[in-house]
Amino acid sequence: MRWTSRIRFLFLLPAVVWVLAFTVFPLGYSLYLAFFKLESQIEVSRERVPMLDDAGDPVLSPAGEPRTRLVMVREQVDNWEFVGGSNFARLWNDPQVHAAVRVTATFVLVAVPLQLIFGFLLALLFNRALFARPVLRTILILPIFATPIAVGYLFFTILYEAGGPLGFLGIPFLSDPGWALTSVIIVDIWQWTPFAFLVFLAALQGLPDELIEAARIDGASTGAILWHVVLPLLQPVIIIVLLLRLAEALKLFDIPFALTGGGPGTATQSYSFLAFRTGLRFFDVGYASAMAYGLLVVVMIIVTVFYRRLRETYG
Repeated sequence: MRWTSRIRFLFLLPAVVWVLAFTVFPLGYSLYLAFFKLESQIEVSRERVPMLDDAGDPVLSPAGEPRTRLVMVREQVDNWEFVGGSNFARLWNDPQVHAAVRVTATFVLVAVPLQLIFGFLLALLFNRALFARPVLRTILILPIFATPIAVGYLFFTILYEAGGPLGFLGIPFLSDPGWALTSVIIVDIWQWTPFAFLVFLAALQGLPDELIEAARIDGASTGAILWHVVLPLLQPVIIIVLLLRLAEALKLFDIPFALTGGGPGTATQSYSFLAFRTGLRFFDVGYASAMAYGLLVVVMIIVTVFYRRLRETYG
């Protein structure tokens, strides 16, 4: 019995190790890095090393002594300096951060509502008898299963102005700042509208028919039924979908990385993209960690607000 009661902990051990190694430790270590500044410098020195022939044997001078030559030795030295909360304070005055926040906010405020609207309209359309409805529904949800990086490269070939399938339109999809951000939004809407559609369709099919039939008997129009019956019943589902898409959209990285590279200039450089470039291209890992925690705080605030609203309404 003692072994039977303890074996469950053995089965839980892989999950615990996974969470500690890939969630808790990275979070803790990145918070630690956020209070430091990394300064890398190259130290150059000269050393004498023996000269070797093709066989690997030392080359001797006429006097029989090993000959040497001077070589330059370059060594990268990393200096970690504790800077306290200056990395977090730097976020408020960094114009690059402000520009990235504007790009991310524009993307979120445009893409997420349109995904919910289009997904809901498609769900209403498919919540009735249609020819080949299962086949059409399957085709419609296919974009969900594609990775965002692959989607970005796919649409890069489609929107490429010099030889792409849509190049004949003459629209600078990727070279104009406004069109580049619009292209990112369109691609994200194309990929994630099916997610909202799938959830809303399942919710619509789960609504009690009695309420809708009672509203029709009372003489309510289709618009009145939609506004006063269907939408209030779907409010918890709408909030959940909105919450999931908000949290994901705020971390926008994949599509701009593959589609526009953050350009032209910084027109599509999202907040996550800027943190990536700061940490992994410019090696300012302390500041990049502070940026990541800034995003984490914003996402947590949004999640908390929506969760409390959901509990107060339906708790």
